[in-house]
Amino acid sequence: MIPDPALPSAPSQAPKPFSLAGKLAFGAGDFGPGMTANLLAFSFLIFLTATAGLSPVAAGSVLAIGRIWDAVNDPMIGYLSDKTRTRWGRRYPWMALGALPFGLTFFLTWIVPGWQSDTARFWYYVIMSLLFQVFYTVVNLPYTTLTAELTKDYDERTELTAFRLGSSLTGAISALALGLVISNLIEDSRQQYLVLAAVCSVLAVLPLLWCVLGTYPYAVQRGALQPAQDLTAEETLPFIQQVRLVLRNRAFLFVVGIYLFAWLALQMTASVIPFYATFYMGLDSYFLAALLVQGTAIIMMVVINLLSRRFGKQEAFYAGLGTWVIAQLALFFIQPGQVAALYFLCIVVSFGVAAAYVVPWAMLPDVIELDELQTGQRREGMFYAFMTLLQKVGLAGGLLLVGFALELSGFVSEATQQPESALLAIRIFIGPVPMVLLLMAIALARFYPITRQRHEEILLHLAERHRGEDGERRG
Repeated sequence: MIPDPALPSAPSQAPKPFSLAGKLAFGAGDFGPGMTANLLAFSFLIFLTATAGLSPVAAGSVLAIGRIWDAVNDPMIGYLSDKTRTRWGRRYPWMALGALPFGLTFFLTWIVPGWQSDTARFWYYVIMSLLFQVFYTVVNLPYTTLTAELTKDYDERTELTAFRLGSSLTGAISALALGLVISNLIEDSRQQYLVLAAVCSVLAVLPLLWCVLGTYPYAVQRGALQPAQDLTAEETLPFIQQVRLVLRNRAFLFVVGIYLFAWLALQMTASVIPFYATFYMGLDSYFLAALLVQGTAIIMMVVINLLSRRFGKQEAFYAGLGTWVIAQLALFFIQPGQVAALYFLCIVVSFGVAAAYVVPWAMLPDVIELDELQTGQRREGMFYAFMTLLQKVGLAGGLLLVGFALELSGFVSEATQQPESALLAIRIFIGPVPMVLLLMAIALARFYPITRQRHEEILLHLAERHRGEDGERRG
């Protein structure tokens, strides 16, 4: 295929290392997605039921419909992103053009229409949820794919992943902190959510634009825009066939399982904390408990990054989730009024949360290179699409299960006191259920096949193959 002269050529010099400013700009791309996803995780179920007037089952159905749409939306956008060809590369046009609609649809999701019909309100939230998920994927999927394209170095990928997810956690914490401040300033719950959504929408869009402007020079210098012009006949395989090839990657399936179980435990815990802190522990607000989990997790991510560099990704994952399992089970046993114990356990949980954020995403670029070694193709968009899809499935699954459990246990959203059956359901979903999910993630990590040594072998073989291909082209 004749190269497009408008596309930048491969770099003729060694890539310069990412500066601190470059790493911060890269990480900024996940600030908005982290902020919006976290607000949805903690507050959307309560918003839909207590403020918008939907039943827990209806609220869960809104989330389930959105996830079914994601089953098509995420892989399709990943496929289209892989096929995109512009002078600005494959990923950056999606991020730049999708930023504004991403913020706008998030804001509209938190409006309570003045309609009397429950059915009309239900379908309003279904439609807004579908639109928001489309634009979330439009900006976040191409962004996450950049990790594998901007660097080939094992440790630099871990560092970029740590900056990305550190920024995501910062966005998540900012959403909770803003919620705490706004709830103290505004009494009406509808106005609280409206103001909070407006502020978060603006803060979600601006860092995305910073990421585009701050990392594009690195993409040019490192030749990260170049793969768009190297589409081979194999890469034009039908979409369904590419999906099958991705799902035949054994290492990828392990990462999928590790991430799914850990993320589902995380999202389930996040959705239950408001109910656990308010109705079981008797607190006026759940925001401080949530902030302790995610605020401390930013510090813990540095520890996880150091452990990963020193001992390996799997070992760091064992340490984080093993600690998390103990804390999660302890939450089931503490009694109302033991507030200090609750806050201490929230800090302990943050160590595991940091591992769940960093390690699976740091594993994925290694899987992509193993796939390239085995197939001769680069399909970052497809791999990242499935991972992003699972993130949303974890969010939806956790909220949906909690919603059904609350309704079946006799939970009454308008009441300040709940029946014992509802309190027991809340405790089960804050303790034993997430604990089992975390143990399953640890078991899968034990059999993950790409160690540091194996990754170095993969890079060596790929380098030899690329040198051979360069020689053939010159010949």
